[in-house]
Amino acid sequence: MANWQLGQISAIKWWTKTLFSLTVKAEVAPFKAGQFTKLALDTDGKRFARAYSYVNAPDDPNLEFYLVDVEQGSLSPLLSKLKEGDSVWINPQASGFFTLDEVPPSKQIWLLSTGTAIGPFLSMLQSTQIWQQYQQVYLVHGVRKTEDLSYQSLITQLQHAHPQLQFVSVVSQEENSAGLTGRITERLIDGTLARYFTTSMNIEDSQFMVGGNPEMVKEVCQILTAQGYARNRRQQPGQFTVEQYW
Repeated sequence: MANWQLGQISAIKWWTKTLFSLTVKAEVAPFKAGQFTKLALDTDGKRFARAYSYVNAPDDPNLEFYLVDVEQGSLSPLLSKLKEGDSVWINPQASGFFTLDEVPPSKQIWLLSTGTAIGPFLSMLQSTQIWQQYQQVYLVHGVRKTEDLSYQSLITQLQHAHPQLQFVSVVSQEENSAGLTGRITERLIDGTLARYFTTSMNIEDSQFMVGGNPEMVKEVCQILTAQGYARNRRQQPGQFTVEQYW
């Protein structure tokens, strides 16, 4: 059972009609960038809980979470109705192994995400470890429409602070003049992703972290495996590390 603590909503930001961020004030245990915790609300005598990754850096006391309001979801519709000053239950203990500690050092790292799975990558990019561990960092965010590209201001700030960071959006349902059109998997297969950054991917110099919906994660794993990369495991280090988002 989770040792729940009560937190307070200090800010809520709507990016689109369904995408929003919650900032929570609460006392939590130290966590690593890339880890997740659980938020919960009580309704009709039941407690509904779901796991969400931290978006904020581990040393930032403002706990931030990036969510999508799923119409048929058990918790997100309740969370979407919260206002500043409202309370939410939070598990103070973080979990998960989707962290840089689990990824071997290399010259470059590719952060491949879809939807709200960009959240843990933003946490990593706001910490110091990633800049010490990799010479080039490529952040890739796949969405359906350009309006779904949240956190653009933060990403721009991070690029100014860290010139080794490069970013591209991949939009699947409309033209994307500021990045690539299609799906991340398609752009991996045809090599467009690497060419966009005028670089190359190879087993010796590249690490991949992949976060998103299960189908995307599965397809990326298949593509990378076919290209000679191996899944990273503690007992046998490889080149790609994955996290599924439902």
